[in-house]
Amino acid sequence: MRFKALSLLIILIVLPGFTYGQRANRKITVTGRVTDSDRKPVAGAVIFIDKVKTEIVTDDQGYYRIRVSPDAKEILVFTLLSGAAEEAINGRSTIDFILTGKSADTAEKPVITGNQSGMTGKEAPIRKDINPDLVEYDQKSATTATYQSVYDMIRGRFPGVEVSGKSIKIMGSSSLNVSTEPLYVVDGVIVNSIEDISPQSVKSIEVLKGPDATVYGNRGSNGVIVITRISGKDR
Repeated sequence: MRFKALSLLIILIVLPGFTYGQRANRKITVTGRVTDSDRKPVAGAVIFIDKVKTEIVTDDQGYYRIRVSPDAKEILVFTLLSGAAEEAINGRSTIDFILTGKSADTAEKPVITGNQSGMTGKEAPIRKDINPDLVEYDQKSATTATYQSVYDMIRGRFPGVEVSGKSIKIMGSSSLNVSTEPLYVVDGVIVNSIEDISPQSVKSIEVLKGPDATVYGNRGSNGVIVITRISGKDR
């Protein structure tokens, strides 16, 4: 009898601490919406927790939902087109973001004007960044006007990228998917196809591969084609 009473006393002492420990380790859910400076939804934005990339990205309407540990301190969202923003969690379950930063692929970088034929200035059909995987197109050039499709703009322009008809393959990508097609991102939004994009609407094309593509998680394992189109203010 005395043994049973002692056992019951131990359980009563230990159980509250055990329950508290379970609560302390229980993950919390954080939800929110990511929009740009025009209050339009930002799709495909990647979520980071305490600077660590997760597999969570915003949906077509800019919404995200993620479970984090109670001791998580900061949440960050990132997209190539609209930049990044970070907020302290502080026990909040709803955190919205407005991205107003510069596009990661149009940030201030040294640019070499001209192409391999020696054309310079306004005559050059492209502006090619020191990064060979980024090309900016001059829509005032007669050469740019000769492109029949967006695939012509990519074919032979980027190292390690093969274009066959309307199929694109980025060499050296560690494919985790059945398809070998890269992920397509147009104006910050993930799309299924770039077939309907007019060459005359393209401002720049960037190819992401290897570590640069991991910002999109497993979906970027075949590489990523990032296309930025001309906005009204660029015309």
